[in-house]
Amino acid sequence: MDELKFRREAYENPHRQDDEFLASMHESSERTAFVNDLKLLDNKLEAALKIDIPEDLEAKLLLNQQLHQHQVDRRKTGFTLALVASIAFIAGISFTLMRLAPVDLGQHALTHVYHEKVAMQSEQNISVDEINTQLASLSSLNQAQFTEQPGRVLFSTYCDFQGVKSIHLVMQGKQGKVTLFIVPLDDRMVLEEAFADKRYQGMGFKSENAYVLLVAEHAKDLDYVRDEVKESFI
Repeated sequence: MDELKFRREAYENPHRQDDEFLASMHESSERTAFVNDLKLLDNKLEAALKIDIPEDLEAKLLLNQQLHQHQVDRRKTGFTLALVASIAFIAGISFTLMRLAPVDLGQHALTHVYHEKVAMQSEQNISVDEINTQLASLSSLNQAQFTEQPGRVLFSTYCDFQGVKSIHLVMQGKQGKVTLFIVPLDDRMVLEEAFADKRYQGMGFKSENAYVLLVAEHAKDLDYVRDEVKESFI
C-alpha cells in the first residue's frame, strides 16, 4: 500500500483491523506512530463530545441525533473538507502539546517493543559499519559511534521518540533477544534506570551524547548487552 492510500485509510478509520492495513502500518515505526497518534486524537475527540446532558429534552434528542448521524456519515463517506480542516487544526494543537510534554523513555521504549513485532522476528547480521552510518546521520548525536562490533545485531532501523529521531536495534543476548534504543539527548526526556511491565524488563543509562535504553524478557540478557554496549559505544 502506497503512503497516500495508507494515510487516507488511516484518517478515515485508524482503528481498522483488515490485514492489508495492519501489514502496511507495521512496515515502519513512523507509520505505527502516525496511527497511534490518530487513535489518541480519536479518543480525545470522542471524550470531548461526551458533554453534559442538557436539561432541555428536545435539545438533547437533537444533539444525540446529530452526533449519531455525524459518525455514520464519517464511516460511510469519509471526511468532508470542513471536517478535514477542523481535525487538521485540532491535530496540530494536539501534536504540538504532545511534543512539548515530558517523555517517559521507559514507557515509550516498552510501547515501541510491543508495536514493532517484525523487529523481534528479524535474524539479520547487521555490521558495525551499517550501524555507525545510521548514527552518523543523526547530527544531534555529535558523532557518537561504536568502536567495534557490539555483539550480534539482528535488526536496525530509525524510530521516533516523540519527535526525536533515534536508532532502534535488536541484539542477541545470552538467553533471548534484547531491544536497544539510542535516543539523542533532549530536555523533555525523563530517564529511569530500571522499568518493567508484566512481560518485559528494561534499563536505561546516559552516555555523553545519548540515552541508551534496553528491553528484554530476561534480566541476564540486559546485563550482558549493556556491558557490550558500554565497552564499544562512545
